[in-house]
Amino acid sequence: MAKFVVTLRLPDRIDEAFMALIPRHRAFISRLIEEDIIEAYAISADRTRGWVTMNGQSAEAVRTVVEQFPLFRFLLGIEVDELFVFDSKASRFPAISLN
Repeated sequence: MAKFVVTLRLPDRIDEAFMALIPRHRAFISRLIEEDIIEAYAISADRTRGWVTMNGQSAEAVRTVVEQFPLFRFLLGIEVDELFVFDSKASRFPAISLN
């Protein structure tokens, strides 16, 4: 299975309809993390962009999952890029403890 990074562009103004969907969106993201579909999820401090590292068979399959995000209709842009290398502390073996 390939890894992809999805870049999300969020709206400049966040209204009540957007805010009302956040709990449902977070629950959906949490479920995808538990199912090992999402590796990492991040939103910029200014809340204008987001990045999601995902596992999938193809860019189209990943896009199909993103289109199911509860906040999808508010997104102003989506880019899906397949990764050649993805390295993180979370993907490494835990440190050995000699106690």
